Amino acid sequence: MRYVVIGTSGAGKSTFARLLAAATGGRYVELDRLHWAPGWTERPRSEFSQAVAQATAGPAWVVDGNYSAVRDIVWPRASHVVWLNFSRRIVFSRIVRRTARRALFRQTLWHGNRESIGRAFLSKDSIIWWSISTYGKNRSKYRALRASGAFEHLQWHELRTPAEAAGFVRQAAAAISAR
Repeated sequence: MRYVVIGTSGAGKSTFARLLAAATGGRYVELDRLHWAPGWTERPRSEFSQAVAQATAGPAWVVDGNYSAVRDIVWPRASHVVWLNFSRRIVFSRIVRRTARRALFRQTLWHGNRESIGRAFLSKDSIIWWSISTYGKNRSKYRALRASGAFEHLQWHELRTPAEAAGFVRQAAAAISAR
């Protein structure tokens, strides 16, 4: 089983993907970790692509992230897409809480990067603003990708609530246990 977990920033992709990977015994691959270098610097595209190709070479993994730059690497290798298509209210409340917690407690993210109050709430690079401004675009993009037929081999799972997401993880774990 090779899953791609997509959704607007703040939907809970990383948390969900970690749980799904643990439930299925797959490797957890966080695209943000592969994309960002120290100092919030983006890795060169070729380096990012190579790291993603290596991380998704195995038979069982769960990737989280919306990076279209590596979709041509990840999606053809995947067996499932899990779309966390939650309401604006859920996504917005999650992104604000997560960002505030990370900034206030100076949580270290990838390669020593940290969110700050200024960057999180007062900057044009705010992840909160990014989530708000891409919410509708992402929904349209994922609907179009699903309908396009370009990835017909993928089993799509559109989850609309956190309860559906929790149920999906339980079902995946039960399916693995039944083998």
